[in-house]
Amino acid sequence: MGATADKIRELKLKEQKILEMGGEKALAKRRGNGKLNARERLDLLFDKGTFREVDMFVTHRCTNFGMEEKQIPADGVITGHGKVDGRIVFAYAQDFTARAGSLGEMQAKKICKVMDMALKTGSPVIGMNDSGGARIQEGIDALSGYGEIFFRNSAASGVIPQISAIMGPTAGGAVYSPAMTDFIFMVKESSYMFITGPNVIKAVTGEEISFEDLGGAMTHNEKSGVAQFACDSDEDCIINIRKLLSYLPSNNMEDPPMTVPTDDPNRMDTSLDSIIPDNPNRSYDIKDVITSIVDDGQYFEPHQYFAKNIVICFARLNGRSIGIIANQPNNMAGCLDIDASDKATRFIRFCDSFNIPMLTIADVPGYLPGSDQEWGGIIRHGAKLLWCYSEATVPKLLLITRKDYGGSYIAMCSRHLGADMAFAWPTAQIAVMGAEGAANIIHAREIKGSDDPLAKRTEKIDEYNEQFSNPYCAAARGYVDAVIVPSQTRPRLIDALEAMATKREMRPAKKHGNIPV
Repeated sequence: MGATADKIRELKLKEQKILEMGGEKALAKRRGNGKLNARERLDLLFDKGTFREVDMFVTHRCTNFGMEEKQIPADGVITGHGKVDGRIVFAYAQDFTARAGSLGEMQAKKICKVMDMALKTGSPVIGMNDSGGARIQEGIDALSGYGEIFFRNSAASGVIPQISAIMGPTAGGAVYSPAMTDFIFMVKESSYMFITGPNVIKAVTGEEISFEDLGGAMTHNEKSGVAQFACDSDEDCIINIRKLLSYLPSNNMEDPPMTVPTDDPNRMDTSLDSIIPDNPNRSYDIKDVITSIVDDGQYFEPHQYFAKNIVICFARLNGRSIGIIANQPNNMAGCLDIDASDKATRFIRFCDSFNIPMLTIADVPGYLPGSDQEWGGIIRHGAKLLWCYSEATVPKLLLITRKDYGGSYIAMCSRHLGADMAFAWPTAQIAVMGAEGAANIIHAREIKGSDDPLAKRTEKIDEYNEQFSNPYCAAARGYVDAVIVPSQTRPRLIDALEAMATKREMRPAKKHGNIPV
């Protein structure tokens, strides 16, 4: 027993040394900056007492530049598994207090091991990035490590949810793994991402720019669209990761988790009967429609700062997870542009990958006109919407609230792209274009030759509105399944979702399509 006790004592001493991480001075500095350390982050992510560390004793084997004398606790990354709301999740958290969390050969092997475990078991994987980048002393071995991680990001994509939390510096090659994952969370004023930093940019181009302006949380949430969430603190970030996971299945072979609904599935909201303005040029907030329809008025919105002319969010209908894609009339009139197309496309593909039914809410006058859009490739980017809606095989519901014109009508999950059930409010205007433009084209000669061109144009606009700017032409062709009273939207959608829950649809066998990226 004495020998065993000694061995146990030795084990505990070794563990304690590693648990000290970069030392009290480094940990105190982080606390002073309002940051959690890597172990605290993992403890907050997982259900209390469920985290189990893997590869605690792994250490580097570099002998360059005196590295053989350097001890790096856990080689700068804590890896393992635990439970989030009772479900298994794998995770890793880089430890900036241990050699700046720099990535070398063995740190990469640790990360790859938990990614492999997650893929084998069909469990989500979460990476908490906080690193000075590649461990330069290890040279090509560090670069090899990044490549091994990228390969696994690709292999796991569409199989298990991959979530990245940027909780400190992430630069150079380190940014590509997060970019290959499904969602990126950033922390305001304390995290940043960029390929080349401000100093290199200044040396090469002469441009002076701060870390925050170049690659901070709001930069990537508002301007680049690289990140989907901007959080107020480490704690806020991790709380929101847990919330996101609550909408997602553990893998692509499972359905999303059901919750016990607390909202009446037959609830109706009479405010929807008057939410559409009488003037078709006036806006309203599509989020008010979403709030009215979904369970308890609760939704979870990625990309809320980017491409605000379209809204994407997770919500529930009678306890079932859904993904919502909705034009936003109070921003750019809900027009589709390059950024909105990219934003919606990626969300659609994610939902389809993980068996999350989709609800599309359409109020769209068209694609945004202009040379900037054309030269930026709106044709190519806009085609992504057509592609991804057509490709998606999950249940697809469509609700048309007002304008739904031309190519954008087709693009917003029309029946022709595979909508399973399409509903329209009586205020819906489904046509090739708005009445004003149509009248100008169809009746140009008649208006020009009239004694009173203005009166004649008004007459033809009213005539076009009467004939075409309504949902009934589409309903007559079966392109809309039902024209419904707006206040009845929630129960109709819930019934439709329940009816389509067992949908099965196959596509032609192929390796993969060639999406217009």
